[in-house]
Amino acid sequence: MNNDKNLKNVKSGYSAILKRNTKKSYLSNLFSCCDPSDVANEIAKKIGYSDEALNKVPVDANLGIGCGNPTAFASIKKGETILDLGSGAGFDCFLAAEETGPTGKVIGVDITPEMIAQAKKNASGGNYQQVEFKLGAIENLPIEDNSVDLIISNCVINLSNQKDQVFREAYRVAKPNGRLMISDIILLDDLSDYIMDSVEGHIACLSGAI
Repeated sequence: MNNDKNLKNVKSGYSAILKRNTKKSYLSNLFSCCDPSDVANEIAKKIGYSDEALNKVPVDANLGIGCGNPTAFASIKKGETILDLGSGAGFDCFLAAEETGPTGKVIGVDITPEMIAQAKKNASGGNYQQVEFKLGAIENLPIEDNSVDLIISNCVINLSNQKDQVFREAYRVAKPNGRLMISDIILLDDLSDYIMDSVEGHIACLSGAI
């Protein structure tokens, strides 16, 4: 899949995910039976988020699309600058903000305009003054060199077909001794051609997994 087509699929797919319980959503079957927030919270608990963490963030920040909890092992210190690659509606950014505190800074970068709009709405509603969201690609980050203490990412790097460039950018923006904490899916065996060739398989971080 060429890069332009890949980016188009990612944008449209994750825009649709915001419509979690509609027929236009890639997750429509998953959320058709229940309240989307309840399902998202159950998924989050299964991949390592506590009830306490879920209760801290705006309810619309958790979309149930992560595959782990990168903030849990990141040893975030007060006053650090944290960057989230593919920040979605801001879930991990808000949790990181709780850890870094008012003297720190959290930046979320996402390629989907609808996600950025939702994240900004969540930040405003939760009064997260140290959190900002920027529209941009993780392969070409709108971030200054040597400016970030910690980079986190939750089930996003697999969406890129330019993974080497993603890591070059992470290295560029990280401070000396900066840290990188990633949660993503890896493959232990080959996938079927059906999954490898499907847009849904790519949006689910499967067909692009290493």
